[in-house]
Amino acid sequence: LGARAHEPLRELLRGVPDVERILARVALKSARPRDLGGLRAALTRLPALRAGADGIDSPRLGELCADFGEHPDTLALLERALVEQPPLLTRDGGMIAAGFDAELDELRALSENADQFLVDLEAKERERTGLNLKLGYNRVTGYYIELTRAAAGTVPVHWHRRQTLKGVERYITPELKAFEDKVLSARERALAREKALYDGLLDALIAGLGPLQRLAAALAELDALTTLAERAGALDLACPELTDEPGIDIVAGRHPVVEQVSDAPFVPNDLRFDDSRRLLVITGPNMGGKSTYMRQTALIVLLAHIGSYVPAKSARIGPVDRIFTRIGAADDLASGRSTFMVEMTETANILHNATAGSLVLMDEIGRGTSTFDGLSLAWACAHRLAQIGACTLFATHYFELTRLPDEHAGIANVHLDAVEHGEGIVFLHALQDGPASRSYGLAVAALAGMPKPVVAAARRKLKELERVPARRAQLPAEPDPQLPLFAPEPNAVVEALSGIDPDSLSPREALAALYHLKSLLP
Repeated sequence: LGARAHEPLRELLRGVPDVERILARVALKSARPRDLGGLRAALTRLPALRAGADGIDSPRLGELCADFGEHPDTLALLERALVEQPPLLTRDGGMIAAGFDAELDELRALSENADQFLVDLEAKERERTGLNLKLGYNRVTGYYIELTRAAAGTVPVHWHRRQTLKGVERYITPELKAFEDKVLSARERALAREKALYDGLLDALIAGLGPLQRLAAALAELDALTTLAERAGALDLACPELTDEPGIDIVAGRHPVVEQVSDAPFVPNDLRFDDSRRLLVITGPNMGGKSTYMRQTALIVLLAHIGSYVPAKSARIGPVDRIFTRIGAADDLASGRSTFMVEMTETANILHNATAGSLVLMDEIGRGTSTFDGLSLAWACAHRLAQIGACTLFATHYFELTRLPDEHAGIANVHLDAVEHGEGIVFLHALQDGPASRSYGLAVAALAGMPKPVVAAARRKLKELERVPARRAQLPAEPDPQLPLFAPEPNAVVEALSGIDPDSLSPREALAALYHLKSLLP
């Protein structure tokens, strides 16, 4: 949209509500008066939005303005039918404007101006009859005309006696009776009439819902584009380059959320995926920035594919069919799935569905089981992703996985380093090639507030373990082998041998069985 060209459009859109949501409520006949007031405001601003978009050189904006359509009848109906400030609910009425319906206006006038009507009727009856009468009302008898008994003999014939009291007579006339019937139920009838008119208004909007929905979609897209344009300038975002060549090349990438909420300056990092570099094994301390680096990559790719500028100095992004993530720890105990089971389920989904065009984020696979089981699973998952060829960021604390580049040409080691100073730790957050030298887990534990005696004991134990040459020597001997989680696959040779009775075979049959067993060997 160009530098600052979006600002007039954004100012106009500030007064436009979520029209798509309003129309959904209209279709369900659950729209409230303020919803229709918001729709009226949106229709009112269409000419100004068109004028603001005309000054911007963008074919897409022209298409969106064409999708706005023309809605003069709908706007005129809403302007005539709704009050200037509609109430929140229809329950108490007050949403239909005066002058829209004559019957409603009359009912409102009766309920709001009953006293004036009585004054006018009293003056008219005095002038017509020449009697000194007065009009009144009580809850028992309703409205009445009161005369002294001395004047009772001269009343008109169309008057009907309603009540006799000491010294006075009370009468009712057909006109006063009709007024009484109207005014006593005027409020209820006015509310019922108003609700009926409001339902009719909704029906009229539903009849023209199609063009209004196209308008809503165009307004939503225009709002999204102007917001992305504003964010691109405010957050110093760069225009990404989408290419047909496989790979991702990001220079000085940043995490758009962490960058805004962090008090410290954000440290940008580069990323490169190409034909010779498809899986990065990321090592380094907790809190070092591994997860931030992985997620900012996914966000940059996602923003680029929705048409947004990205938080980076530059970004060149090839085709990406899907983004897969295995991040965090969660369980589903209600369904009988532990944290590790959820982790394995999500990992299995990735390994079954990822392709060479996918972006995969794998954060700490295998941490929910024993050391050797977890290490073996992590190694096998990384090896499989390397075979698939997906662009993969694989964060791990298993330093044994840093040997994967020696086994597969498409894998590389990177790390986010930290410096330990006394009993503290300083995270550098800068990505570097090669594996990390250590994990700094104890320093992070101390930073989290772990009791000092516990940290000291852990340091002593760590030194003791580091003196053991082989990790297997750290483990006590197991009296019984661990039962496998999965049943072993059947062996065809063993099954064939189990069905042979050597004592019953002839030499020819024994030779044939031997050839058969030979053919079953893998």
